[in-house]
Amino acid sequence: MASAYGWLSLLPPIVAITMAIKTRRPVSSLLAGVFVGYCIYVWFAPDKSVLAVPNPVLGPFYETIDALMASFADPESVSLFAFIAILGGIVQILVVAGGADAFAEWSKTRIHTRRGAQLATFGMGISILIDDYFNALTVGNVMRPITDRLRISRAKLAYNIDSTSAPDTILFPMSSWVATCVLLISPMLERYGFPDTGFPAFLKTIPYNYYSWLTLLFVILVSWWDINIGPMAEFERAARAGHDVTRHETAAENADHGTTGKARASDLMAPMLVLASLAVLFMLGTGGLFAGRSLVDAMQNADSTRALVYAGVATLVFVFALYIPRGLMTVGEFGEAFMAGIKDMIDAMAMLLLAWTVSKVMGDEVLSTGPFVASLVPTSTPVLLLPLTIFIATGSIAFTTGVSWGAMGIMIPPAIAICARVAPDAISIVLGGVFAGVIFGDHCSPLSDTTILSSTGAGCNHIDHVRSQLPYALTSGTVACMAFVFVALVRNPWVGLAFGLAAMWVVAYLLHRHSDRVEAQWKEAGDIVDAS
Repeated sequence: MASAYGWLSLLPPIVAITMAIKTRRPVSSLLAGVFVGYCIYVWFAPDKSVLAVPNPVLGPFYETIDALMASFADPESVSLFAFIAILGGIVQILVVAGGADAFAEWSKTRIHTRRGAQLATFGMGISILIDDYFNALTVGNVMRPITDRLRISRAKLAYNIDSTSAPDTILFPMSSWVATCVLLISPMLERYGFPDTGFPAFLKTIPYNYYSWLTLLFVILVSWWDINIGPMAEFERAARAGHDVTRHETAAENADHGTTGKARASDLMAPMLVLASLAVLFMLGTGGLFAGRSLVDAMQNADSTRALVYAGVATLVFVFALYIPRGLMTVGEFGEAFMAGIKDMIDAMAMLLLAWTVSKVMGDEVLSTGPFVASLVPTSTPVLLLPLTIFIATGSIAFTTGVSWGAMGIMIPPAIAICARVAPDAISIVLGGVFAGVIFGDHCSPLSDTTILSSTGAGCNHIDHVRSQLPYALTSGTVACMAFVFVALVRNPWVGLAFGLAAMWVVAYLLHRHSDRVEAQWKEAGDIVDAS
């Protein structure tokens, strides 16, 4: 179903994104996008009877407030807010007790170079495969002291985090993403008589998820060669000179640490390992592992956000038992630090609430932006261009709405229907294009929850993260487009993937040479000191 509002349905994300870049105030920009969306909804409604308040002045205000309240009250939102708040409190406790400083000191003897710090961030990112939210928040908080010491900008840290959250989670068959992917594709594949459905059908799409594979390779090469392009180059130049303009100070960093110095590096790592282990355990538990389901079924049916809350509460109890008896903190300091950490997460929660509400105003019940974009894909698309077209259309929906799973829900039915009619043997490639497009749009969009959480985890200004990451995402996206055209010709998953990875390496090498020339100019101008 195409949108009755047509091109007007694209205005909310355009307003929100443009204002955010111009003003560097994402919260007010997102709120403006929501309000503009409901103005369009009320003023141009084809059927005024569906409106709660048809008045052109009061109607948008009522709709905006109702939408914000609905987003806030959604059980999934409540669970995620609870986890973010708990994790913020835990991080503040670790910092105040001296764990972060001790870990930074410990790392000095093991991570000496910018390359090592960036590769360590990548390694930690790809090791947390179970959930993109957990990945984005945890990796940044652990690695931030190390990257700060080596004068790596918060923007570069946020890019590394964002590039190893959703991209590796969707490639891992036992993650919080897989259940949604399988749930969405199975009914449509059965409807059109495809032999493979469910989990086996999803597994066949993994080699074709080019954007995710290329992004993971690119972040390795960016880390190894220290590639700095676009706004990232200026941000890195400032960081190397000792004044990181992308830095967003947290309450933990601004606080008087009081008892800092008493904790050891293990006092930071132990809670993080406990949190990660319990997150996996509770995900399997909510998925029914202990009720007799298989490991794969349990992971696919897990309630990931609720499991993260359980893991967060249990870890908080663990930290209390670890710190208080040893005198690292008093009970009063523990409580004060926890509350300060929650306050530190308010901006992130506000951005998430508003981003979800922007997505709501573009949903099927309001402006139907996604179906409108999907309707622009011609049903007569040539087979050679079908995977590419699906990739671009899905990426556009994910970018404008900021909702990855929503973009999948919109694009999977028409993608499978078109494929069944014109190229049934290309179904895995086409679905790979959908999943790759979802990650591409998610990676680029300032409205995306993982983009917001990556900024939060890195302690980076959100708009600086979006601006600096975009050239890297567009580079991977462009190479992915080439790979989708190539694989439509050869119809071999591994040959297509090899082509994409090789092309990504060549592009990265050329950018590396350019980046080296720029860095040489910095050194010649005396803007930075030599760095490893």
